[in-house]
Amino acid sequence: MRIISGKYKGKRLTAPKKLPVRPTTDMAKEALFNILNNRFYFDGIKVLDLFAGTGNISYEFASRGTLDITAVDGFQGCVRYISKTADELDFPIGTIKSDVFKYLDRASEKFDLIFADPPYDFATERFLQIANLVFDNGLLLEDGVLIIEHSEQTDLSEHPKFSEQRKYGGSVFSFFEAE
Repeated sequence: MRIISGKYKGKRLTAPKKLPVRPTTDMAKEALFNILNNRFYFDGIKVLDLFAGTGNISYEFASRGTLDITAVDGFQGCVRYISKTADELDFPIGTIKSDVFKYLDRASEKFDLIFADPPYDFATERFLQIANLVFDNGLLLEDGVLIIEHSEQTDLSEHPKFSEQRKYGGSVFSFFEAE
């Protein structure tokens, strides 16, 4: 994987092969950040990266100047790798080892942007449960957005807070907003 923009543009990172992850492709990541670049000043937002995996999305935010990033993953190896990489690159990424659903159920901190990249083989109800927990627990700041990455076989457009979706290759980003 590589960081596509910002301070560490072009930097390649190699995660251990044993991690149970499917990193967002460079093409999809670049398209996503082009959209976000028109909505946010990266140096002024709080980001929550759920199912963080290798930390791919967190590193991209950090490289672009985001100073408040929390990465949550249930697999200790992923959390360890993100922490190690963040330390090496002096990235402001806090890591939490937790089941994402349990984390969302007890979280009280609010974020400008929440990105979730759960396993593509989740049932649609599990994807929708992420959105429900975010909105039911008021985890987005005003004008905040939730983005859930999923395959094209999953349709989240029936959720009341769904606003749009963008497809890039085999990846789909569904956007949800409070207003």
